[in-house]
Amino acid sequence: MFKLQHTLGKKATFSGHALHTGNKVNIAFLPAPENHGIKFKRIDLADHPILDAHVDYVKQVERSTTLADGAIRIHTVEHAISALAGMGVDNAMIEMDSNEPPIADGSGMPFMKMVQEAGVVEQKASRKIFTLRDPIQIEGKGGSFIVAMPSDELRISCTNANHTGFFTQYRSDVITPEFYQKEIAPARTFCFYEEVAPLMDQGLIKGGSLENAVVIRGSQVLSKEALRFPDEFVRHKMLDIIGDLTLIGVPIKAHIIAMKPSHGLNVELAKALYKQYKKYFALSIPKESDLILEGSMDIQDVMKVLPHRPPFLMIDRVLKFDGETKAIGMKNVTMGEPYFAGHFPNYPIMPGVLQVEAMAQLASILMLKDPANLGKIGFFMSADSVKFRRPVFPGDTLIIEVEMTRSRGKIGKANGRCLVNKQVVSEAELMFSITDV
Repeated sequence: MFKLQHTLGKKATFSGHALHTGNKVNIAFLPAPENHGIKFKRIDLADHPILDAHVDYVKQVERSTTLADGAIRIHTVEHAISALAGMGVDNAMIEMDSNEPPIADGSGMPFMKMVQEAGVVEQKASRKIFTLRDPIQIEGKGGSFIVAMPSDELRISCTNANHTGFFTQYRSDVITPEFYQKEIAPARTFCFYEEVAPLMDQGLIKGGSLENAVVIRGSQVLSKEALRFPDEFVRHKMLDIIGDLTLIGVPIKAHIIAMKPSHGLNVELAKALYKQYKKYFALSIPKESDLILEGSMDIQDVMKVLPHRPPFLMIDRVLKFDGETKAIGMKNVTMGEPYFAGHFPNYPIMPGVLQVEAMAQLASILMLKDPANLGKIGFFMSADSVKFRRPVFPGDTLIIEVEMTRSRGKIGKANGRCLVNKQVVSEAELMFSITDV
């Protein structure tokens, strides 16, 4: 994935008819500033109201994804935003003079071509990417489900199946702009023959035809054009998943596993992912008041007590002492840590042994701050009952907690644990000795 944000190089336009209303629609993709995200602007309405392409504004998921806020309503947003996200665009304004983008040929290709016409340009701001930490599973009806698993890339594994017993299809692919352009964008939407009449009775698909949708009738495919791929249906399901998950507001790294997905399942997963994203970032950024506590030690104070120096100094600050036996410390884990170059180049995680070292250094501070131990060094002797429960990634704030359980002469024992977002990532029982320099 890109490390910096991207927007469009210039304006690109397209015209066509909407699927459900049948109205003529003019749509434009425009560049947008950093941290803008993807937004819709209704230029046919007074004051040209703007609506975020965000899961908070999803109001309907019946056969398509609809966004609404007050009187502003936009139907069938998934193909347009799928193309922007699939091609790596973070920031864009989508202008429309109607309440639904044109359906075109029923695929994401016309919108992908708009992105190609406009060009994708790099911006200066860093790209926020949410790397999933905890699995999420959403159950649907009739054996359908969608799952998100931790991964170091965006992968979608999808199975399309239906009541006819025909056209069961499966794919599993890593999603990149290059792959999206060639393998996902051209896949067209589809429906079943027996659904057409009820949809028309509801006043929907007024702009629908065999030119912009594939119709399945038993084992037959009805279309003005032959299937573009043997597994075109599952590819379109993946296109929809990409579009609906764009509503989280940030790119994600996760393995999405879907069985008979729908817009309803996709959006429920997007809501759950966004909830986890908000929780993670709210907890991972310490408040300034949390870092300035009575009796705390900044990095200069820490280096007066410990002989360790970067890159092996694992304590950035001591946040709090609780009497003579307890302490809480902090380590900001950054991508600049030298060990990330080899542990691991494509999936950087903090080595567990260094988390244990952080516990040992904080325990040493507890003993070395005693005036009687001034100028001495704490040597690590052993670690028992060590457990590593979750990986620690660049960008995490590691909170270290230790409690002395024994301090007799030059020997000390302590229980330690490390936390990220209030969840324990590692723990150990430590023994160390205090020795003269």
